[in-house]
Amino acid sequence: MSLLVAFQMDPIDSIDFEGDSTLALALEAQRRGHRLLHYLPGALSWRDGTVEAVVRPLEVRAVRGDHFTLGTAERIDLATTDVVLMRQDPPFDLGYITATHLLERIHPRTLVVNDPAEVRNAPEKLLVTLFPELMPPTLISADPQAIAAFRAEHGDIIVKPLFGNGGAGVFHLAPGDENLNSLLDLFRQIAPREPLMVQRYLPAVRQGDKRIILVEGEPVGAVNRVPAEGEARSNLHVGGAARPTTLTAREREICAAIGPTLRQRGLLFVGIDVIGDHLTEINVTSPTGIRQIDRFDGVNLAGLVWDAIEARRAAG
Repeated sequence: MSLLVAFQMDPIDSIDFEGDSTLALALEAQRRGHRLLHYLPGALSWRDGTVEAVVRPLEVRAVRGDHFTLGTAERIDLATTDVVLMRQDPPFDLGYITATHLLERIHPRTLVVNDPAEVRNAPEKLLVTLFPELMPPTLISADPQAIAAFRAEHGDIIVKPLFGNGGAGVFHLAPGDENLNSLLDLFRQIAPREPLMVQRYLPAVRQGDKRIILVEGEPVGAVNRVPAEGEARSNLHVGGAARPTTLTAREREICAAIGPTLRQRGLLFVGIDVIGDHLTEINVTSPTGIRQIDRFDGVNLAGLVWDAIEARRAAG
């Protein structure tokens, strides 16, 4: 099976060569004989019933500093492609939402991964609320009084923007920290209409925030991300250290609980975050972590993703 695959992603020259999951997916697709196209989210258009994009043929290589070649740009009807991978990074803003609406016009005749309507319905910090029994105590609100009451109950809390990403704007407020009101003022200035997610702080984060990759709702690998000394965030690009790991019985229980929902919603490639015994996020917009897992475990998670994509294409 040879497929024409379009990658909707951020500029490929700016990716993290060692850690970028999209590059791993592109390398595996090319190895399988699929033809690759690259376009930026801003190059996506709808005109008179047709979803178009200005694309460039893409070749990739596992060579640092020389990992890609782009061909001549042309405007095409995206419905002529077989697969579109929606791989641009959040934030999950109006541009991101608009892209899901446009790609929904060609899905599933052109297979969009992940299903764009379900991506729109499942931003990271909201899909997880389908499973409150798996989460730490959590509040989603823009109401200062509700936030203050939650803090009074739990004392030690994490505050983060509901639609943020990559650890940006994540604050740990320990008991006695007097900065909550100033922090709420700051958030209101930056994003006056965006609610916050507030969670009870989980001390188990010092042992790591585990990223688990699921393909078609089944766990296929995991990496533990350990925060740096003096840092509450475990994200790798803010200094977290990647460590090999295996799944605990509780983590398998979490995966089994959410897997059927992911499959039903067409969320083929997902990364979840687990701290201790608690599910904290379900990442569907542009999951990462597969290259770290491949290096630690000697596996090929991109191959499993492509097995699932090809199976869906073959099934029509």
